[in-house]
Amino acid sequence: MVRARLRQRLLDWQFSQAELEHREGDVNWDIVEGQWKQFKGQVQMRWGRLTDDDLDVIAGKRLELAGRIQEAYGISKGEAEQQLKCFAQQHKDFRTKSSS
Repeated sequence: MVRARLRQRLLDWQFSQAELEHREGDVNWDIVEGQWKQFKGQVQMRWGRLTDDDLDVIAGKRLELAGRIQEAYGISKGEAEQQLKCFAQQHKDFRTKSSS
């Protein structure tokens, strides 16, 4: 019984983390992934140390982007996450789901 509750709590936490990935900063990361070719120019301007190969690997995935920022700039995970959150808030054109 306790093990089942713990497992459920873990699953709930994982689901909430996945939801956060797509909603953090109110940017819809599903749209970013779908429109990555357009969006990656903005990322390249903000984080110029990221190479074209980095951007191809990232392919709009939020966690991958945060990790590559962390590696390229030698900063902590928390700092990379904070930079990404600020960046996401500045790009409100990716906030809502597309109507198609």
